[in-house]
Amino acid sequence: MVNRLARRALPLALLALLAVVGIAVAMAATMSHGRNGTVKAANNSSYGSLLVSSSGMTLYHMTSEKPGSIKCTGACATLWPPLVLSGNSKPKAGSGASASKLAMIKRPDGQIQVTYDGLPLYRYGLDKKPGEVKGQGIEGIWFAVTAAGGLAKAQAPTPATTTTNRGGGYGYGG
Repeated sequence: MVNRLARRALPLALLALLAVVGIAVAMAATMSHGRNGTVKAANNSSYGSLLVSSSGMTLYHMTSEKPGSIKCTGACATLWPPLVLSGNSKPKAGSGASASKLAMIKRPDGQIQVTYDGLPLYRYGLDKKPGEVKGQGIEGIWFAVTAAGGLAKAQAPTPATTTTNRGGGYGYGG
């Protein structure tokens, strides 16, 4: 009987292990995406000239972060991966971005995050293609950053249904 249970449990355990490894690989790919710190501008038909990563992914800022502090950590940073640098690299200004507005801030986990005109930069995990701006206006605190160093003014369309859970459970802080 023990052998039968072991024969049934082993394949299930292997499947669970493969699932965990797959999730870890996907998260690592998301977190490392854009680690060279190049920031450039790209024209968006709805929002004008927006900052994007070297791979063309829209960059956002969380407005509840105060200057010099990082609130988006843990689960928040999984959904909103920060634009971080690897090694001793420095942020670089690509086409349309101002080198004088680029700087860095140390995150609570020790990583170095790129800022633009004082705004810590993040990507949105559900933006899958360059130029997408699915994160615009989420929770009323996430906005795409413009090449001028401000926040995109236009709001995302209002969803058909609303929710009363404003915290979202993503570790945004208060």
